[in-house]
Amino acid sequence: MRQKFLFLVALMLLSPLAITTQAQWRLGVNGGATWNHYSVDKQYATDYRFDEQWGGTAGLTAQYNFFDWLGLRAGAFFAQRNYRHTRGAYADRLDMCYVNNYLLFPVTVNFSFGGQKVRGFVDLGVYGGAWLTGKRSGQEYSSISGTGHNISEQIVFSNLKDQRGDFGYTGGLGIEYKFHPHWLAQIEAVCYYSVISATKPYMDHQKDYRYHTTIGLQAGISYIF
Repeated sequence: MRQKFLFLVALMLLSPLAITTQAQWRLGVNGGATWNHYSVDKQYATDYRFDEQWGGTAGLTAQYNFFDWLGLRAGAFFAQRNYRHTRGAYADRLDMCYVNNYLLFPVTVNFSFGGQKVRGFVDLGVYGGAWLTGKRSGQEYSSISGTGHNISEQIVFSNLKDQRGDFGYTGGLGIEYKFHPHWLAQIEAVCYYSVISATKPYMDHQKDYRYHTTIGLQAGISYIF
């Protein structure tokens, strides 16, 4: 999968060498919101719960169109992949929100359809990324002492436990409006499906695999060269 990602990056860099009368470049910016699902193998921890949370995203895109219906798109995005972790009353209670900041680099094939001004499009490809920073805040309650306390702290990464590199599949669906010969606006929904666990298998007897699936809802504007 990493080989496919590197191949698409190389193709994006070499694309100006392609010879076609309909080829064009476009550069854009966009931003919006993220909704993240954190998939965890809870095994015997049945009182653990992981809920989806909203976050934000912003980034840059570059697209090279070989034809009016086919292009290659690459981007660099800041994206939050947040979740809420709660624990029930069987033991010490917990209610904690995690804010995870990622840098994602998607490379996709862009298929578009429609008229000259209004077009729909579909993106399919892969992405690589890195977990930049994390923070957790909430409450912990001890059933032994009968007391609780508030927590707000930065996550200190562990080389043994935390997997900060990320890789996965991405796809999107959107619509664009060309309101000027050199300018167009876009709205889209995009999904980042991670295939690399955010935690490493650091325990031989228990594999603690955890995966992010992130939906981005974003709007942007692009300049056409």
